[in-house]
Amino acid sequence: MRTVDFTPLYRNAIGFDRLLNMMESSSAKNASAGYPPYNIEQQDEHNYRITMAVAGFADDQLDITQKENVLIVRGERQAEEGKTYIYQGIAERDFERKFQLADYVKVVGATMENGLLHIDLQREIPEAMQPRKIAINGSKLIDGNTGSAQ
Repeated sequence: MRTVDFTPLYRNAIGFDRLLNMMESSSAKNASAGYPPYNIEQQDEHNYRITMAVAGFADDQLDITQKENVLIVRGERQAEEGKTYIYQGIAERDFERKFQLADYVKVVGATMENGLLHIDLQREIPEAMQPRKIAINGSKLIDGNTGSAQ
């Protein structure tokens, strides 16, 4: 696979270094890109849910962390000694999956049900960033002497 070097663009792009870093990291090969499988569901305009198939993992073997705009889900299995498999088709490997979150998206909860990990996300746009209506006031002629409207 071809790799792209964005280093020359850093000299000319001010403020775009985060975007270039995201492009560079997303183009990097990830050996465990398909494990564990997941779905991303939009429940309504501001609520989302990530569902990951983590069969075989207990709650205490999973770690969910949000750092800035990145959601990191890790799974670590404890070694089981004394088992001899004739065939092992169930993946029992550690994993780390990262999700890039949009601005103002935060994790509001996580649940485990039937081998599926559900992570609920919510986008909360600050009041200052929300669109607001501007009223159009009619013009009033004010008398300079009395200050009253005519």
